[in-house]
Formats: sequence, C-alpha cells, structure tokens
Amino acid sequence: MSKGLKMKTGIWDLSELLKDPIKNEFNKSLGDINAKVANFEEKKSSLGYDISTTDFMQLIKDSEEIAESLSYVAGYAHLKYAEDTSSNDIGALVTKVNIFSTEISNKLLFFDLWFKKVLDKENADRLIEGAPDVYKDYLLHERSMSKYTLNESEEKIINILDVTGMSALIKIYDRMTNGFEFEYVEERGTRKIRKTITNKEKLVSLVRSSRSSERVAAYKSLLSMYKKNSGVLGEIYINRILNWNNEYVLLRGFPTPISVRNLSNNISDETIMALLNVCRSNSKVFHKYFKEKAKILKVKKLERYHLYAPLKSHNQKKITYGEALKMVLEAFDGFHPEFKIIVQTLVTKKHIHSKLQDNKQSGAFCSTISPKVDPFVLLNFDGTLRDISTMAHEFGHAIHSVLAADKPISVQHPSLPLAETASVFGEMILNDRLLDQVKEKDKKIMLAEQIDDFYATIMRQAYFTIFEISAHEMIGKNSATSIDELSTIYMDNLREQFGNSIKVSDDFKYEWLYIPHFYHSPFYCYAYSFGNLLVMSLYQQFKNEGKEFIPKYISILSSGGSKKPEDLLLSEGIDISKEDFWQRGFDLVNDKINELNKIK
Repeated sequence: MSKGLKMKTGIWDLSELLKDPIKNEFNKSLGDINAKVANFEEKKSSLGYDISTTDFMQLIKDSEEIAESLSYVAGYAHLKYAEDTSSNDIGALVTKVNIFSTEISNKLLFFDLWFKKVLDKENADRLIEGAPDVYKDYLLHERSMSKYTLNESEEKIINILDVTGMSALIKIYDRMTNGFEFEYVEERGTRKIRKTITNKEKLVSLVRSSRSSERVAAYKSLLSMYKKNSGVLGEIYINRILNWNNEYVLLRGFPTPISVRNLSNNISDETIMALLNVCRSNSKVFHKYFKEKAKILKVKKLERYHLYAPLKSHNQKKITYGEALKMVLEAFDGFHPEFKIIVQTLVTKKHIHSKLQDNKQSGAFCSTISPKVDPFVLLNFDGTLRDISTMAHEFGHAIHSVLAADKPISVQHPSLPLAETASVFGEMILNDRLLDQVKEKDKKIMLAEQIDDFYATIMRQAYFTIFEISAHEMIGKNSATSIDELSTIYMDNLREQFGNSIKVSDDFKYEWLYIPHFYHSPFYCYAYSFGNLLVMSLYQQFKNEGKEFIPKYISILSSGGSKKPEDLLLSEGIDISKEDFWQRGFDLVNDKINELNKIK
C-alpha cells in the first residue's frame, strides 16, 4: 500500500474538468466550442464524392476535438448533479448543457448524415479502406446505421424535442426517486422499530442484512414507496416505451425495439437471442441453489425477501473504506501491477466520490470524460461486503478506460457488453483472492455470496431484459396498456424466473418501477449477463494459462471500442454467436453450487 493514499470516504475533485469560479470558465468553454463548430461548418463545401482520405480524416479529428471539449463541460455538469440531484442550480446547469449539446449536435449533423446517407458505397468503402486501422470498424459501424437514419430536418427535430421531452421526463424520475424518504418499520419480536431513511442505498444495503426482520422491513419500505408513486413512475415508463417505439420502430424502421440497442452495441440480434435463450433454459440451475440455500437456512422454502440472506447468523462487521481499498488494491496487484497503479492514481487525483450523502445519485458508476483525463468513479460506500465488490467492479471499468486511453475519443469506449468485461473480471479477481484467504467454514459463506451475485448479475439481468421485451411488445401493440398490466407481466416474469424454488409475495409486482436502467437505457441490462458469462470463460482461460493469459486480456481491454465485439473475441478463439459458448458459463455456476454443497 503506497503512503499518502486517502483511506477514508470523501468527495471528488472536478477541477481537471472546470475550475472555480464556475460561471466564467463555463461560459468561456461554451464560447470556445461555438468557435470550433463555426470553423467546422465552413468546411461543409469540401464534402464531395471525391474528397481525399486525408481531408476526410482531418474532419473526423476536428469533430473529435469538438466532442472532447463538449465532454468536459457536460461531464462536469452531470458529475456535479450526481453529487446532489436536489440542487436547483446544478439541475439548471444540466439543462443548459443538454440544450447546448443538442444545438451543437444539430450543427454537426450534416457531416454525420453525409457519411451515412449521402456518400455512395464505392467512395465510402474507399475512405474506410484508407483510414487508419483504429477507425475502420468504427466507420463500418457508422455506415451500418444508414438505413435507420432520417433526413437532416427530421434528425434535428428529434434532437431538439428530446431535451424537453424524454430526457426531461427521465430527469424528473431521477429527482423524484433520489429524493424519496422511506418509512422503515421493522417488527422485531413484539417491538416495532420505526425510522425514516433518506438514502436509498442505505436502505437497499439492508436486503443483505443477517437479520431476517431487517431484510423484510427494507424490502417492504422500498416497494411500498414505489407502489405509492406507481401512478407517476409508471406513466413515465409507459411514455418512455411509446417514445422508443415511435422513434425507432415506426420512424426509423428497426425490426424490433431491442434491435436498437443491439446495433448500438455493434452486436447481432442472433447473438443476443442466443444469450437470452441459454439464460432462460438454465433458470433451473439457480432453482437448485435456492432450494439448497433454504435447507442451509433451515426454512421450508425461501421467500423473495430473503433471496440475499447471508449464511452468517450474526451481524457482519462493517468494513472501513480503507480496509476495502486495501483488499481491492492487493487483489489487483496480484493479477497485474499496472491495475493497482491505475487505481492508486484515481485515489491520489481525488477522482472518487465515495461518501454517503442525501440526494446523491444511487448506485455506482465510472464516468470516462476523455482519453486525456482519468475516469471519475461514484460509489455509495457503507461498509458492506457488497460494497467491496462494487468498488472492484467500478475500478475495473476505470482500468478498461485507462488501458484504451491511447485510442481516439470516438473509439475509446467499448460497446456496452464488452464494457462489463473488466468490471466483472475485477470482481472475480477480488473474490478468488478472498476465497483463498478464508477458513473452510467462511469459504462456504463466501461461495454462497458469490453465487448470489451470479444470480443478481446474470439471471436477474437476463429476466429484466425479457420483461422489457414483453413490455415494449405489449405497449407497441396497445398504447392504452395500464400500469397494472405491466405489473402482471412482471409477476409472470418472476414466477418463470424462480419456478417453485422461491415464494414471491405480491408487493414485488412493483419492483420494476425501481430499476433505473429501464428508464435511462432500455435493454441495457443484458450487458451484465453478457459480461458475466463472457468473463467466466475468460477467467477459466486465465486459470488454465496463468500469466500467459494476461497479455491477451490486456489486448482485449486496450482495444476499447475499435473492434466489433464478435470479431475481437473471435480473434481470441471465443465465438459468442453459439449457445454452447454461453452454456459454459452456466456450467461454471453449476460447479460452484456443487462445491458449496460439498462443504460441511
């Protein structure tokens, strides 16, 4: 452990993006961007069929420079908003940035549309062939979007309306849900413990409590609040789906709603259906585990409230932020010293916001602003074992970004499914190290927690996606679909997911309202299933090959988004279009369950 590292929770320093005073520098940055855009617009006349590759690539680089400058101001505004979603001043700043970004996007639209729709195939192929290798797959992907691209005036209208339309509705969802105050009522014997919990993450952490009454109270408090607000939150979601269907299916002509996400991820519909089919057919793997867990916990049947019940019967000791950071750094160092150095740099530069505070955005994320700036990580650290895994997960994202930082901003970011590779791999590095260090009795506890996480990040996320497919299909056919009908679909989804292995109470029918990805990024969730099952294959390869595997893995991460995922993985001998590949991940889960059963 290097000396001088901050070992307590704290807030980030965003001065690399913008320094104080905010207003003057912020407005100056916007002025500089406008000047760059005006200069770019003057080059519109050069867009002929015979444009040279050199001139074309210069336009690409000019547009990247604008994108990077815009990312600095937008990144600053959104990170400040994540700190405090209740701030009216920062909320206004985010709106200003969103409007400005839309204006800039519309001014640059001519170049994007020219390449996608106007330029003929022969000359497009010529420019792609002459481009540096790092851009080739990116440009091919851009051309693949041409059939779903509208004309310039239509694209501009959609961009403008989105700021005050769907984006505004999602912002309302965030402000509303992040500001919830939860009435917590725990029945502990004959006593009732009542309190108000103002931090959602604090409440959600209790679903993994070792005390049964706390788990029940946490879920009931969470779900009753979303039920109480189901009218507004449900309407926002229904309109999210209507907006998605109207724009992408009716106007743009995508074959299905999920095809939009798949094309954005540069992955075929067939590959994702293979993934979901295998997940669906392997639900019984987890049914077996839940039945075994019920035996260990000495209950007849596990209730949904107790899905994440730890095997420990007493309260787990809280882990300090410093202890958690040390565990993660040591695990990463054991895999590759560079991984530890990258995380240490984030800590030293104060690029981490880990402190729990009211109105802070829930969950955790890693935000990459530019290849020139190390990523920023948001955590809500509360000292649980799950928080250590979350830390390893988000730092894995950061490692991925830093390793691809030699790539241009257009291709630094991997597509969503590959974006979960380093994060999940980071968790597995940590978990394996911890498993090696514990006694036999504690190993059973940790194995159960690992299998719980496999369920949460593979099966649960796949069924979230299956619910979204059903919800989009229903609302696409009937815009008058009710919130109750969506809740019924969700309950049917849970019943298929758990079979007869778990008892699900009716209050879980409102759980879908709590999943922010449904609102922010439809069909995002399969990326977690994809990433976890992919990592299981990669991790098995690492266990077999040892240190010889590391250069291959780093090569995958360093590619960022410069290669089509299927092609990148195929070059390493991994064919993700085959159901057999995804099945190998479930075989590993099954092995872990069998290992758990053998421990006395």
